[in-house]
Amino acid sequence: MKKYNLRVYGIIINSNNEVLVSDERRYGVSMTKFPGGGLNWGEGHKETLVREIKEEMNLDAEIGEFFYVNDFFQSSAYREEDQLFSFYYRVWKVDFAAIPISNHSYPLTEEGEKFRWVSISELSEEMFTFPIDKVVSLLIAKTIQL
Repeated sequence: MKKYNLRVYGIIINSNNEVLVSDERRYGVSMTKFPGGGLNWGEGHKETLVREIKEEMNLDAEIGEFFYVNDFFQSSAYREEDQLFSFYYRVWKVDFAAIPISNHSYPLTEEGEKFRWVSISELSEEMFTFPIDKVVSLLIAKTIQL
């Protein structure tokens, strides 16, 4: 059965003009993406992102303005019969010092999730796993003032 899969991701940028990325390994697959995840029934986009940041980093966050949604067809990497819509928002208020940044090699070889900062000036689509994140990385590099 064909379904829609709604995802919500955060664009978190620190005072050093670095954007937060998530390196993950799930079900034996390594990926680099933006922090966030799937919309649950009954949630709005911003609620989803607040929940995801709490689950992934144990932090409270205030979600800012809408940044991007894909306007092209994208099937899910995990369920080809699902059409993916990914919504991206700026994240304004989060305790940057409390984000669990790690000095790790990537791609990850063990199951889990780790975070790192990437300078906007060094951001490239090649560092991301999924097509929509690749588009967003280029938009960030093009539109965010350094």
